[in-house]
Amino acid sequence: MIINGEGHILGRLASIVSKKLLQGEKVVVLNTDKIIITGSKEWAHKKYKQRIDRSSISNPRRMGPKYPRRPDDIFRRTVRGMLPYKKAKGREAFKRLRAYVGVPREYKDAELTQIPEAKRSPIRKGVKLGEISRLLGAKF
Repeated sequence: MIINGEGHILGRLASIVSKKLLQGEKVVVLNTDKIIITGSKEWAHKKYKQRIDRSSISNPRRMGPKYPRRPDDIFRRTVRGMLPYKKAKGREAFKRLRAYVGVPREYKDAELTQIPEAKRSPIRKGVKLGEISRLLGAKF
């Protein structure tokens, strides 16, 4: 299944993708930089910045937990949180997920799927995952 992430809400899309992965499907998500996080830009930036800074709060020499800055990696991490990743079933499901910023050459002519349950309604405010990534310092 190849999904175009443009205009989809992050949490809704991630929950649907995680269910498909657990059912054994291979899922490819394109345009992850155009996935929307609902809420204000300041709130979303503060939330993800806190996660990145978390490693240096207690012990600066200890280098964990690592949290991604790129939009495709943030999406993968969101889906990973919805899978039973500590079990073999969850790890195998996570390996079936591919996420990309933009559309790679091999998927240029592929038929892209939209998921209507995860689409954005026009009245909500939100920010694109690509904008948050740039604020966090990602270069993509």
